Amino acid sequence: MDNHKHYRIQVSVRVRYIPEQSEEADNRFVFAYTITLSNEGEQAVKLLRRHWIITDANNHVQEVKGKGVVGEQPTINPGQSFEYTSGTVLASQVGTMSGSYQMALEDGAEFPVPIPQFVLSVPRVLH
Repeated sequence: MDNHKHYRIQVSVRVRYIPEQSEEADNRFVFAYTITLSNEGEQAVKLLRRHWIITDANNHVQEVKGKGVVGEQPTINPGQSFEYTSGTVLASQVGTMSGSYQMALEDGAEFPVPIPQFVLSVPRVLH
């Protein structure tokens, strides 16, 4: 019995630079990211914890661990999605984020869902 097909979580990411909250002179670059988690499996899953690794262009690494996302520990039923937006601040114009979510099935079995690395980048200003 292949348990893997019972849970299949698709992670997609959209990133937006927020110039009005950033202060380039102070090396403060604010980004918002929207994550969509789609449950393509056969069982409901609950998002328990998150673990992020955020790296800026100066190779400064922040590790963020915590319960749930945006204060929630959502249950995502088969065929449904959960979307949320959060943010991070970098000290450089470019950085990367990656990590994982810890999920649980209804029977309590836990499994990690990797978050593929994505890039945070200030759009080039065209003159």
